[in-house]
Amino acid sequence: MNSSIFDEVVPRRGSNSYKYDSRADVPSDTIPLWVADMDFRACPPILDALRRRVDRGVFGYTFVPAEYYAAIDAWFTSRHGWSIPSQHVIYTSGVVPAISAIIKALAKEGDKVLVNTPVYNCFFSSIRNNGCVALESPLRLENNCYTIDFDALEAAASDPRCSLMLLCNPHNPAGRVWTADELRRIADICARNGVTVVSDEIHCELVYHPHRYTPFATVAGHCPHVSCVSPSKAFNIAGLQIANIVAPDAAMREKIDRAININEVCDVNPFGVDALIAAYRRGGEWLDALIPYLHDNYTLLRDFFATHFPHLPVLPLEGTYLAWVDCRSLGIDSATLEEKLIADARVWLNAGSMYGSAGEGFLRVNLACPRSVLAEALRRLAASTVLKPAIN
Repeated sequence: MNSSIFDEVVPRRGSNSYKYDSRADVPSDTIPLWVADMDFRACPPILDALRRRVDRGVFGYTFVPAEYYAAIDAWFTSRHGWSIPSQHVIYTSGVVPAISAIIKALAKEGDKVLVNTPVYNCFFSSIRNNGCVALESPLRLENNCYTIDFDALEAAASDPRCSLMLLCNPHNPAGRVWTADELRRIADICARNGVTVVSDEIHCELVYHPHRYTPFATVAGHCPHVSCVSPSKAFNIAGLQIANIVAPDAAMREKIDRAININEVCDVNPFGVDALIAAYRRGGEWLDALIPYLHDNYTLLRDFFATHFPHLPVLPLEGTYLAWVDCRSLGIDSATLEEKLIADARVWLNAGSMYGSAGEGFLRVNLACPRSVLAEALRRLAASTVLKPAIN
């Protein structure tokens, strides 16, 4: 498949898009490179499946068929060497509702939930909404690359109130794709300390050569674990609200299934079911064309910043389509920086402070857009004074 299909600019403004339309105070020609959805049309097999569903014209309650589970297993077995029996799968409407239900099922009110910060902002709200406390173990940043501070992780996991760890694999926003050895060390630490790992693997398909996604479940050993997966990020179908919890332990799965029902996120819509089957059965060629296109966008951004903003390092991107830019040299808090860029450059990025205190001073850039759109955003940033170094 020719990657030039991703050059098409699809008008999204005025479509009730959260990314484009959620703030009336943002200038209408602002380029939004923030919330993590893509500006590309979904792959043709998904569109064909949805058209067939629309043409039928009836959108009643949906039964999830055996084909759904078979598609999940075939995809993860062939692509990632991870066989997923159908009885291990609990479907739900999204990874965030899944994480919330898992916390409800496996933690007690007042428990601590371990996270490596900076990390996906909804981890914090899911922990808080279930009466638990986020226990932060900051990643170590050295030579513009994040690694896990395993000594700090061990100390945090040994807290008697720590019952769960939320793992982001691959990591948002740091862009790391954790290696099998790193994941094994996490599993060993958590197993020793009786901590269950909940692995959010929503970005697992978006990994760049030579890096490889390792499903946590394949290296967990004796560590109790649950994984959350979805085609939503890789195939740009987040609005169809479909995700899966993979829980190999039957007792744990029963608790999670109960929590899914308590939270009333046990039903899914027919479009999500059909889209998942189409993505996992016939979407591989499209995805294989998408990944190098996204990486070329990253290279464009990285090289542009190296030329125009050498004081603002762009961290290496191993996975996801979310670049992480170190803006600490500007001496401006990231929320203020976000607003200044909207006002002055008409480019909308994510403030790093969304991802915990360890993200302060950084910006997150969504690269999943046509190259011409990214190039225009970079031109606007270069013309702005906001990212220029302070003159002493």
